[in-house]
Amino acid sequence: GGPGLREKDMIRPLVVAHRGASGYRPEHTLAAYELAVGQGADYIEPDLVMTRDGVLVDRHEPEIGGTTDVAQRPEFADRRTTKLLDGVRTTGWFVDDFTLAELKTLRATERLGELREESAMYDGRFEVPTFEEVLRQREELSRRTGRVIGVIPEIKHSTYLHAEGFDPEREVARLARKHHLDHRRAPLWVQSFELTALKDLREQHGFRARTTFLTTAKGGPFDLSGRGTTYAQLTTPAAMKDLSRWIDGYGPDKSQVIPRRADGSLGTPTTFVRDAHAVGLTVMPWTFRAENSFLPTDYRVGGDPSHFGRAIDEARAFLETDVDGIFCDQPDVCVQARTEMLHERG
Repeated sequence: GGPGLREKDMIRPLVVAHRGASGYRPEHTLAAYELAVGQGADYIEPDLVMTRDGVLVDRHEPEIGGTTDVAQRPEFADRRTTKLLDGVRTTGWFVDDFTLAELKTLRATERLGELREESAMYDGRFEVPTFEEVLRQREELSRRTGRVIGVIPEIKHSTYLHAEGFDPEREVARLARKHHLDHRRAPLWVQSFELTALKDLREQHGFRARTTFLTTAKGGPFDLSGRGTTYAQLTTPAAMKDLSRWIDGYGPDKSQVIPRRADGSLGTPTTFVRDAHAVGLTVMPWTFRAENSFLPTDYRVGGDPSHFGRAIDEARAFLETDVDGIFCDQPDVCVQARTEMLHERG
C-alpha cells in the first residue's frame, strides 16, 4: 500500500462506490467503505467538507441535519442556523460550525430512510470519519484484500468554504502528498463540480494526481455563475479539448451519456463518451442505484419504489457505451454487470 501503488492493476471499467456502499449502510462511514470493497468496488468516494478547526471530513454536504443525529442532540440545538449555500438559503446544522471533537460525538444516519430500510437499521452506529482516516483505511483495505483500492474524493462547495475562510484544495493536496498519492498513476482522483477548485489544485498547489470535472444535465458550476457559464457549454467537443489542460476526466450525470425519453424510459446514447475519449479524457457517470424509484421506467420491477429493479441491466447498458467507470450505491450490482460484460467480450 506504499508509494509503489499503481492504478493500472485494476480491472476496467472501474466500479466506484458512491459514498461507500451507500445502498446498504449510512453513507460516508468507514463501514460503508469497507462493505463496498468487500463487494468488489475498486474505488471509494468520500465527499469532503471542513470542520471549524479546518479538518476535512466526509459528509455529502456542509449541512448535516439529514445525515447525522444532530437534530436529536439538545446540546447542539443552538447551532441550527440559516446560511447561503451556493446562492440557496439553507437552514440546518453546518459542519463548519463544529470542531472535529464535537463532530465526532455525532452519529451517522441514513438520508433515504424511507427507501433504504437495511441501511436505516444501522442509524446511530457509526461516527463521521475524517478524510485522513479514509486514506488510512484505503491503505489497510489494499493490504488486506491484496488489491489496489483507490479513493476519489469530491471537494464539496469550494466557493462556500473559501468564503468561510477555508482552503480545501490546499488541505487535499497536503494529505495526498503525506500519503504518497500525489502522482499521475496513484489510485487517487480529485473531483469537483467547480472548475476553479480543480484549476487551483493544479496551479496553486502543484497537484499532480488526476482530477475529474463533475457535471449535470442542467445548470452550471457555481464558481462561474457570475458569467452564466453552463455545464452544457463545458461539455461540447471544443470545451472538452480546452479543459483537457486542467482535467483528466468527466463525471457526468448519467443522463448526459444516455438520456431518458419523455416517458422516463432509457433512450439512445449521446456522443459524450466518444467526444471525451477523442481528447484523452475519461468518463465516469453517476449515480447507479438499484431501487425502482431511481431506475428508468422500463427497468422497474413491480410498483414498490424501494424494491430493486433491473439495475444490473441498466448498468450493463451504460458499460456498453465504453464508459471508464460508474458510480454505484450498490457496488455488488455494478460488479455483476461488469463481470457479465467482460465474460461476454471474452
